Amino acid sequence: MADRFTLIVNTPDREFYRGDVTMLELTTSEGDIGIYAGHIPLTAVIVPGVMTIHTDEGIKKAAVHGGIIEILQSQVNVLAEVAEWPEEIDVNRANEARVRAERRLKSSDADVNIVRAEMALKRSLARINAVD
Repeated sequence: MADRFTLIVNTPDREFYRGDVTMLELTTSEGDIGIYAGHIPLTAVIVPGVMTIHTDEGIKKAAVHGGIIEILQSQVNVLAEVAEWPEEIDVNRANEARVRAERRLKSSDADVNIVRAEMALKRSLARINAVD
C-alpha cells in the first residue's frame, strides 16, 4: 500500500473533495506536477487543466479552471476557482465553447480580447479532457 496524504479541494461554493490520496497530478503555471506523500512544501498557481486524483480505490479526474495549490508536510490544499467532476460537465457545451474560442483566436478583429479567448479555450479543453 502506497503512502498517503490528505487532499482538500475547495471552490468558492463547495468543498469539492476531501480524502486520503496516494498521488495528485495537475498543471501549474510552471508545468505539470505530480505530488506524492512527503513532497517538499510548495505553493503554486494552478492553470486550467485536468486534476487527477489517485487513491487506493482507483483514479478520479476533474476539470480545474485555475487557483492555488499549497503543499504541506502531510496535506495538500487546492483552492480552485472552479472544479468539476466529469458527470457535471456538458461535453457538447464545452465543445461549442472550444469552437467559439478558436474562432475568436483566428479572427483578425482588433476588438477580440486574445487573453480572454485563450483562457476560454483552456477551460473548454480542461472540461473535454476531464471527460475523456
